[in-house]
Amino acid sequence: MKRITVIALMLVASFCLVAADHIAGDVKQYPECKYCGMDRHAFDYSRMLIRYNDGTVAPTCSIHCAGIDLALNPHKNIQATLVGDYNTRELLDAETAVWVVGGDRMGVMSIRGKWAFKDRPSAERFIKEHGGALSAYDETMKTVFEDIYEILR
Repeated sequence: MKRITVIALMLVASFCLVAADHIAGDVKQYPECKYCGMDRHAFDYSRMLIRYNDGTVAPTCSIHCAGIDLALNPHKNIQATLVGDYNTRELLDAETAVWVVGGDRMGVMSIRGKWAFKDRPSAERFIKEHGGALSAYDETMKTVFEDIYEILR
């Protein structure tokens, strides 16, 4: 019985190390936000990584800074838009992630929070605890530009 427990613990530890290394890969390669200089490891739950077809990337700390990059590069074709899952910190496809806008958690680089989750139940648990509303990526991006406009007013 002890042998099975030890093997199970070793498997779990191995999985965690592999997952942690995978998660940290983009953060190791791009440790700072391209726009504000914030530590992407500290904000791995909100970080984004935009990959363009021309081979360039935009590593950011948040959807706010990602919005700045998208506004400055409308001529570029997007290959992938990735975002950190709020709970697991795993990079997800931002367009298929389940987003929550608002609630009692202040956002990263904005007052209104914008958080990505890998699935609807995770997002709904967040809403029960912290408030906010479900949102699609396009709608969430609209709120980014609304918040930027409010800052500039």
